Amino acid sequence: MKTRLTFEEHVEMGRALASVRDELLHRSTRLANAYRRSGRLAIPAKKLEAAVNAIDSARTVLEDELFREYPEVAQVSVYYPLPEERLAFPDRRGE
Repeated sequence: MKTRLTFEEHVEMGRALASVRDELLHRSTRLANAYRRSGRLAIPAKKLEAAVNAIDSARTVLEDELFREYPEVAQVSVYYPLPEERLAFPDRRGE
């Protein structure tokens, strides 16, 4: 039998997924504003948007599982943490 995530692992997973999602969303928006929204040059932004949607789906399923496994301590903020609780990416100044 596979070992389930601990509550602490859920917290770290939530922080990581929320952070990566934010970064991908920022990058896809930057690409969409820099290049055409159709044709070959639109593909990178669309791929990043698809990745954001995949992360959102994963977070939803993992949040459901968190509430099943740890009902006494589960909180929505585990997979949807406040911005100040998310992991930091390098500064984006100049973008």
